[in-house]
Amino acid sequence: MKKRTAKLVLSLFVALAFASCREEETVFPSSDKSVAAPRSDGKIEGFYLLNEGNMGMNRASIDVFNYRTGNYTTDIYSERNPTVVKELGDVGNDIKIYGNKVYAVINCSNKVEVIDKWTAKRIKKIDIPNCRYVAFYKDKAYVSSYAGPVAIDPNAEIGFVAEIDTASLEIKRKVTVGYQPEQMVIRNGKLYVANSGGYRVPNYDRTVSVIDLETFTETKKIDVGINLYGMQIDARGDIYVSSRGDYYNTPSNLFVIDSQTDEKKMQLDIPVSGMCLVDDLLYFYSVSWSYLTNSNKVTYGILDTKTKKVISDKVITDGTDKKIMIPYGIQVNPETKEIYITDAQNYVVTGYIYCFTPDGKLKWKTTGGNIPAHIAFITKN
Repeated sequence: MKKRTAKLVLSLFVALAFASCREEETVFPSSDKSVAAPRSDGKIEGFYLLNEGNMGMNRASIDVFNYRTGNYTTDIYSERNPTVVKELGDVGNDIKIYGNKVYAVINCSNKVEVIDKWTAKRIKKIDIPNCRYVAFYKDKAYVSSYAGPVAIDPNAEIGFVAEIDTASLEIKRKVTVGYQPEQMVIRNGKLYVANSGGYRVPNYDRTVSVIDLETFTETKKIDVGINLYGMQIDARGDIYVSSRGDYYNTPSNLFVIDSQTDEKKMQLDIPVSGMCLVDDLLYFYSVSWSYLTNSNKVTYGILDTKTKKVISDKVITDGTDKKIMIPYGIQVNPETKEIYITDAQNYVVTGYIYCFTPDGKLKWKTTGGNIPAHIAFITKN
């Protein structure tokens, strides 16, 4: 691949007004807005943000922020790929960067979109039914799949993880895991998969599948808690697994698995909807509906993973949290420690992306797409 400078390529997302060859559609140009002062230091060039889009509305989209220019550009995928029918697709569930490729997992469109890191142009579409999240190890990508259709069903089929060769972008192997598998982490040649069982309510799954990556077989299921979802792993090999509970009587919670013994070792009694881990700090938020007040209860916090203690019940310290309706994503720049939080608003209107200083004070805010959610940082090669 011809090597490009990040400054050149991240600046090429300019507004282009043209009619597309999509049937009965017009492609509108992306919008470009200056939101921050340009920065030239560091290896991180910017980030992609995947907007989920409301289910059934075909509104998933990708935005990009460029540290070098300070510009935030919305909806670049449709502009850079005018021949792709229906644009990005329905429900953007995960986005990650590996090498020079960006992997966007589009849940209800049953595909993983692989695009070039520097141009945002499609490289390939990989068909995987009801796909959810992606993780990487050596020269492979691993994608979790609910396997069956998008539907609540007490008899919903068991899920699987697909192994994709990152050079050929072909599916090489599949392994059966638990019901409705979600996020994954990798440690010591083992893939850990959080199984939710979310379609089989009230009979949720409560296990983490352990997959030996050499043989690609499930070697163990760890009993953890119902309706598992998020996963992070710290430098010592402790795995943090969030449970969404049953939304009624069993609250959300956070558990710790020891990757040496593959056993659950702690229940932290912390509600967690979304989280990210940078250095030894786990940043998290929780959104839980209260039937007593008919409103959402929103909380934030920072956990010290060395002590397993919450060292702050605030991520935002200047009162801006009161303006965020539904926090829907959180990410921290590992270089600058800037904190990014997305706001889904009411899930229908355009959402927001907020940038905070490391001590939680607002730096900038701008509009994203519909349900902004997942952030992947772009680094120099």
